[in-house]
Amino acid sequence: MGMTYAESQLEAFMARYLPDVADCGRRAIAALRWRYPGAQVLVYDNYNALAVGFAPTLRPSSVVLSIALYPRWVSLFFMNGVTLPDPFGLLTGSGNKVRHRVLETVTDIDHADIVALIDAAWLPTPPPITGGALVIQSISAKQRSRQPG
Repeated sequence: MGMTYAESQLEAFMARYLPDVADCGRRAIAALRWRYPGAQVLVYDNYNALAVGFAPTLRPSSVVLSIALYPRWVSLFFMNGVTLPDPFGLLTGSGNKVRHRVLETVTDIDHADIVALIDAAWLPTPPPITGGALVIQSISAKQRSRQPG
């Protein structure tokens, strides 16, 4: 079965990054899609980064987790990260809600402590009503380079 238009568009967005960054992003997105097959996948090709959110509905405010690709790294964002149990201090950030973790290798998304945080973030979320659409939500007209400066 071939790729959908949205999947090919996401792949084109990721192809603009260095191979290591793109591979890490692809792996993280695939892992979350496998773990939460009913989640809505919302794609934002923003000014600073390519962000891929995972949510129970198509409402942007319902995003639970997000993978963001930057020119030099990939981050996993927890929209309600401040409330998560983080006994090993894996999450960083100082905002009122969001915390994140830089994924240093393509396999970090599978690390048991990170998976525990992912599961804790998704636990209070209502199950998705429909199954797993990939939707390109926005493409910013102006964007920073996707390659390191």
